[in-house]
Amino acid sequence: MAVKGEASFSWHRPASAFTEKSVIPVVVSEARSATRGTRRKSGNLVLGYIEEEDLLRFLTTVEVHTIFPLFEGAVETGKITKSSFRNWVVHVYVERKALAHSLNDTKTAIRQLHRLASAIVTLIILVISLLVTGLATTKVLLLFTSQLLLVGFMFQNTCKSIFESIIFVFVMHPFDVGDRCVVDGVQMVVEEMNILTTVFLRYDAEKIYYPNSILHTKPISNFRRSPDMGDGVDITIDVSTSVDDFNALKKAIQVYIESKPKHWNPNHTLMVCEIENGKDLKLTLCVQHTMNHQNFGEKSNRRSELVFELKKIFDRLGIKYHLLPQQVNVTHVNTSSNGGRSTQS
Repeated sequence: MAVKGEASFSWHRPASAFTEKSVIPVVVSEARSATRGTRRKSGNLVLGYIEEEDLLRFLTTVEVHTIFPLFEGAVETGKITKSSFRNWVVHVYVERKALAHSLNDTKTAIRQLHRLASAIVTLIILVISLLVTGLATTKVLLLFTSQLLLVGFMFQNTCKSIFESIIFVFVMHPFDVGDRCVVDGVQMVVEEMNILTTVFLRYDAEKIYYPNSILHTKPISNFRRSPDMGDGVDITIDVSTSVDDFNALKKAIQVYIESKPKHWNPNHTLMVCEIENGKDLKLTLCVQHTMNHQNFGEKSNRRSELVFELKKIFDRLGIKYHLLPQQVNVTHVNTSSNGGRSTQS
């Protein structure tokens, strides 16, 4: 379709295919030639944002409305700020880098499998050639086969591990390089994949080598392949909190979550779990992110902002947690004269 603007070009893909990665060539190829026309100046000050009408110089309305939600805060303000554009570029770069690593490790695993298969085929061809040419007699072949069976018996566990590893890597394939996974209760990122082993990077940058034959028998959680994931915040307030304050708390939480559509799904639940010791009202706030937990740093930042907002809501509504009065028993009294005064402790 034809795109209006001074620097026009043709785009042959439908709007549904217009994603983060597909828009990069458009931005890069047209940015330099149209910099003067798209910059907004106030005197000598260049404003650090892009508006919808700037993009309409190169893209159609449908395409602009497709890419605007990719930038944080662009839908609400109608502007793409420098920080949101930078975050988007970094996100795309990280995704492309992870994809490149995954493809590279897949090629490495296929190359290793190719070498193994080539060695087996070469051995079979050699044996058949010796039989056809008559260089190997039946006795020689029988001796060779017996020795081969002996070696196979000695390395049967190794052969089994190789076969299980091949099935795990090429058939099951539960993760790719860069995926954040949970194995044995430990959260790790896949660093490297080989035929026999997989290298994980733990949260403290420690590399852990797992044999694929062992991973074949373990349950593995994969964050990248998961849909939008949930989160929870445990809250304890005083049991004397009024019903009106509790309803105001629910309303304030709803307003905050609905004000962050890029971060949170509007569906959330504030549950009253139990009353503990007659004084503690246990609550649990269940929310759903608009992403999975592959980007754990972003997930942690969103949760941190939510907890801090809860703290501000508690301060604004005057919701507090009070300890019950504690009984103090005096077991010893010291009386001494000090200038005619008696002192007790």
